[in-house]
Amino acid sequence: MFLSHFIGDIHQPLHVGFTTDRGANEIEVRWYTRKQNLHHVWDSNIIETAEERYYSSDTDGLVDAIQQNITNDWAEEVKGWETCSSTKPPCPDIYASESIAAACQWAYKGVSEGSVLEDPYFLSRLPTVNLRLAKGGVRLAATLNRIFM
Repeated sequence: MFLSHFIGDIHQPLHVGFTTDRGANEIEVRWYTRKQNLHHVWDSNIIETAEERYYSSDTDGLVDAIQQNITNDWAEEVKGWETCSSTKPPCPDIYASESIAAACQWAYKGVSEGSVLEDPYFLSRLPTVNLRLAKGGVRLAATLNRIFM
């Protein structure tokens, strides 16, 4: 359980965000009309909004869509996600580096205290959230395969 939690956490960009704002926990924003902190937006709100809007609040529909992307759209990249190089097993430093880059490029960009985050933010960030979820799932599976095979 801890392993799956840790691998999931390291793929959430703000879990490796800046210490000065505690990974965006101290940046208060509005997610549409709800007051939230930016960290919570990335932990929950973007995913929940996608589930409600595109999958009738069905988590399985979102999971199926991500699995289809892994199988089809990202199929050629999956092998690279599973390893750091051709000779090394998965590496958390790579995952963290990807996440902080995503935090800077997507999570923090254009956001300040009191920002109202609506469709432009949601629609432009959802592909990054889906990609981070996919990479986390593939890497967790690869790690578990190495442990138990």
